[in-house]
Amino acid sequence: MRIETGRRSVTALSTAAVALVLGISEAWAAAGRPSPWETGMQEMVTELGQSVSNFHTYLVWLITVVCLFVLALLLVIVARFNERKNPVPSQTTHNTLLEVAWTIVPVLILVAIAIPSFRLLRQQLVPPQADLVVKATGYAWYWGYEYPADQGGGFKFDSNMITDAKDLKPDQPRLLGADNAMVVPVGKIVRVQVTSADVIHAFAMPSFYIKVDAVPGRLNEVWFKAEKEGVYYGQCSELCGNGHPYMPIEIRVVSEQQFAAWLTEAKQKYASTEGSAPLKFATAQ
Repeated sequence: MRIETGRRSVTALSTAAVALVLGISEAWAAAGRPSPWETGMQEMVTELGQSVSNFHTYLVWLITVVCLFVLALLLVIVARFNERKNPVPSQTTHNTLLEVAWTIVPVLILVAIAIPSFRLLRQQLVPPQADLVVKATGYAWYWGYEYPADQGGGFKFDSNMITDAKDLKPDQPRLLGADNAMVVPVGKIVRVQVTSADVIHAFAMPSFYIKVDAVPGRLNEVWFKAEKEGVYYGQCSELCGNGHPYMPIEIRVVSEQQFAAWLTEAKQKYASTEGSAPLKFATAQ
């Protein structure tokens, strides 16, 4: 009886462990949104984001090797130079080879980190020629998007968090779903010009590896090139006030044909009724 109960317990634990692993794997595989049990970066869908993810993995391995090396040295010192084995401690005060080694090795480690870091910074801060420019303005507490007239747009709209759970679409996560998403074409370089109308906000999209402050009176820029269609979620990443956690960013990446159809529909849906001039602002040089 005890043996049978033990077998059932082992089977139950095994089933639970498999379910947990499969659940975690499924969560880790999700792109464009945070997942339960997620301990690393979201799945990156831009070349820059993938480069950063690879660099992060490289750093983790480098740090692991350094920590293991230091741990090994400590264990050797404890084993070979303890008081029992060395009742009379060594009086050596200088060792030229050792001092040169512990100066040069950290410098080489820093160089190994600096070279890919500078390459990533240049890739991030020197944007290529943009195919599309979108202006994102932070308000208390929502986002506004503008598409320029000289690129087929000439309209603007607001994007608010969906507050009623029954209004969420089946695939929209709670507190991250927006009523009007930014829409961009897949495989195109998009430059986002970011500013604020009131307090300091932050425009952040983890799956694209972009994050830039939205500062009143200042126009900051960030760029991305999404290589996979889908819906991606971010949010304001600045402590901008009591509405800070309720400023989601939803970006839909669609095909060029779908984007062209959306532009036609959006120009009618968001047409200005105030008789204002078509929107035009700085494009990529």
